[in-house]
Amino acid sequence: MLFEKKKGFGRLFDSIKNSLSGLANALLTENSFRQLFIITGILFFIALCVDVSTIERLFLVSSCFLLLVVELLNTAIESAIDRISLEIHPLSKRAKDIGGAAQLVTMLMTVIVWAMILL
Repeated sequence: MLFEKKKGFGRLFDSIKNSLSGLANALLTENSFRQLFIITGILFFIALCVDVSTIERLFLVSSCFLLLVVELLNTAIESAIDRISLEIHPLSKRAKDIGGAAQLVTMLMTVIVWAMILL
């Protein structure tokens, strides 16, 4: 018997529920995501308090959210690789390293955005 996907608002609500479950799982199980989440919360508060234009504030806040998005994607990549095998394999290492590189690039971008706006 084939699985039939939900349609309409039922599908939307299930998608939101699953997304919130993933966010909660990341917060509970991933130290790096939890640390970034706290740092992002602090930076978000700072972004609301500093005297900058609306577009500058948008860049400050967006760069922080992008940090979280990339960390979630990096965690998903690592989880999928670990699900396949815990054996050390060059392609597994490559996938994990590239996910980490994406996070590093996003962190550098965030630092540059904040420095250019606030300094």
